[in-house]
Amino acid sequence: MNRARNGELYRYIADVKGAFVQPAFYEAFGLTVVEAMTCGLPTFATCHGGPAEIIEDGISGFHIDPHHPDLVAALLINFFEKCRSDAGYWQMISDAGLRRIRERYTWKIYCERLLTLSGVYGFWKHVSKLERRETRRYLEMFYILKFRDLVKSIPLAID
Repeated sequence: MNRARNGELYRYIADVKGAFVQPAFYEAFGLTVVEAMTCGLPTFATCHGGPAEIIEDGISGFHIDPHHPDLVAALLINFFEKCRSDAGYWQMISDAGLRRIRERYTWKIYCERLLTLSGVYGFWKHVSKLERRETRRYLEMFYILKFRDLVKSIPLAID
């Protein structure tokens, strides 16, 4: 859970040409997957939730199904055997993971998308008066049905 320690752990694993395997229970959003891929680690993560969108299976990492541990073990064995027979395989997966992160998951890209979406939402809200009309009608309904009678029931205190 310690980010600084995790970063050092990722770097150590990368130095010894290891791989990062995301525990199935650890996280659903993929932040640890992004961190590991940013450090250049070939990454194995669950095929469910956020990690499935981040990793391109077999290109920038690998999808694993936590419900089938035998297949996960076979995938890991296959990866390390390919690394042993082809010296550039680990680096190829590592480079593809780094490229994937740079192309899709940087703060700059996130901020640009967020600003674009907020601009579209703001423009649409301004152009369509539906939300304002509906809100006004809703408030008027409450005023007529409830608030007006409540105001009449309040005794006036004259000092």
